[in-house]
Amino acid sequence: MYRFLLSRQWVILTLVSLVLIPVMVELGYWQLHRHERRVAQNALIAANLAARPVPVTELTSPGHTVPRADYWRHVTATGTYDTAHEVVVRRRTDSDERVGVHVLTPLVLADGRAVLVNRGWVPAAADQTAYPAVPPAPKGRVTVTGRLMADETTGASGIKDLSGLPPRQVMLINSEQQAGSLGRPVLGGYLQQTAPEPAGGTPELIADPDHDSIGAHMAYAVQWWLFAAGVPVGWLVLVRREKRDRAAANAEPAAEPTAANAEPAAEPTAANAESAAEETSATASAPAS
Repeated sequence: MYRFLLSRQWVILTLVSLVLIPVMVELGYWQLHRHERRVAQNALIAANLAARPVPVTELTSPGHTVPRADYWRHVTATGTYDTAHEVVVRRRTDSDERVGVHVLTPLVLADGRAVLVNRGWVPAAADQTAYPAVPPAPKGRVTVTGRLMADETTGASGIKDLSGLPPRQVMLINSEQQAGSLGRPVLGGYLQQTAPEPAGGTPELIADPDHDSIGAHMAYAVQWWLFAAGVPVGWLVLVRREKRDRAAANAEPAAEPTAANAEPAAEPTAANAESAAEETSATASAPAS
């Protein structure tokens, strides 16, 4: 009855179905884990943004890799800006998705060490090789509050660190790279300035990271699991249909011989009727005695 399942076509279909089921289940778990990471990240961002600011030297030092637990922590730093070593970070967008640059200015602390401060976004120059118009950093001793961030790398950010860029232009914010040009120790990571507000609103400060939306990862996970459940159901539907179609095809040849055998039986019946008619005619023409 189900011997057709051993045919090449059905063996391939069954194997493909058996492969698809665990693949779709795994894709569902992948989306679930992405959902869980997003929820955990949102909770971390919210907690760190709400935490009391602490001096930057309590959380980082030269050569230190900022751990994820300290991302977005509000920190303070007091010192003077070293505008001679200020650089811009290319291909950065503002809150309206306009492409420009971030202004990265070292802040020299009282102990001689420096911390990189991302002062915000400004439009790029019309000529990409020219240094853009950057509002000057405040002079004298200042106190800056900002979100602590880890050094950027190509692996983590996906941004390729290009060589041969125009002077004072970089692709990544990296304390080790800047330490070489500054000639002084630089604290690991950098600050995204949140206060004080710059005069005239420029550079445009970087907005707080989104920590409210969770994306559609959970919906995608459920979708993949429904697909996985639908594969065996679809396979059974196809099997039942194939079985029904084969049964119908086998019943048709059996019906044809039955009809053919019934036709010869009708011929003698017609001959007998003709003979009976002749006998009746002969009887009617005979003289009565």
